[in-house]
Parts: sequence; structure tokens; C-alpha cells
Amino acid sequence: MNVYIPILVLGGIATAFAVGSVGIGSIAGPSRYNKSKLSAYECGIEPTETPVSGPHATPGQRFPVKYYLTAMLFIVFDIEIVFLYPWAVSFDALGVFALVEMVVFMLAVFVAYAYVWRRGGLTWD
Repeated sequence: MNVYIPILVLGGIATAFAVGSVGIGSIAGPSRYNKSKLSAYECGIEPTETPVSGPHATPGQRFPVKYYLTAMLFIVFDIEIVFLYPWAVSFDALGVFALVEMVVFMLAVFVAYAYVWRRGGLTWD
């Protein structure tokens, strides 16, 4: 149990800092609310006001496919980069084989990146 005490203390400090920051911000910060501050914001896509009337009317709008493509690309490349951390931690113990495997993995990542870049997946219209 004594091993977990520093982790619990760090978690308590992090929780106190988060709650304290939000609390102080709401007390000390200005509270000027307007229509644009209260509306939803999704990555640069302007919200539209659609009147809801009729049995088949739905509020909101459809997001362009480019939005979802960008989100999926972020997730894919983010997960690929996460695989570098365990390799970097145990690099000395793994030897030359792990180095060769990581070079092959990085080449695959760069080929995927070059493909997405060439196809225009990283440009926002």
C-alpha cells in the first residue's frame, strides 16, 4: 500500500489543481455571454440555424466528409506514434532486430503520410 501513496497524492494534487483552476476562472473571469459564445463550435464549421418543423425535420447540419477524414487521419497517425514510446523505453534491451523493425514501421508511416499528403487529405478547403 505504501507504494501507491505517492500516486494517490499526485492524483489528489492534480484534481485540486483542476477544480481550483475552473473555480477561480469562473469567479475571477468576466461573464459576458452572448449568442456566439453559447453556440456549438465544431472545428471551424459555422453552425446553421434550421427551423424544426414537420415530422421529418432534424436540427443541425451534416458535416462534410472532409471533417471525418481529418479526424480519422489524426487518430491513425496518433496511434502509430504511440507505438514509438514503448520502443524508445526499451531500446537498449531489444537490440538491432528492434531497430530494423522500427525503421520498417517508420517507413510504412511515412509512406502513408506521403500518400495522404499527395492525395490532398491534409488540405482544408
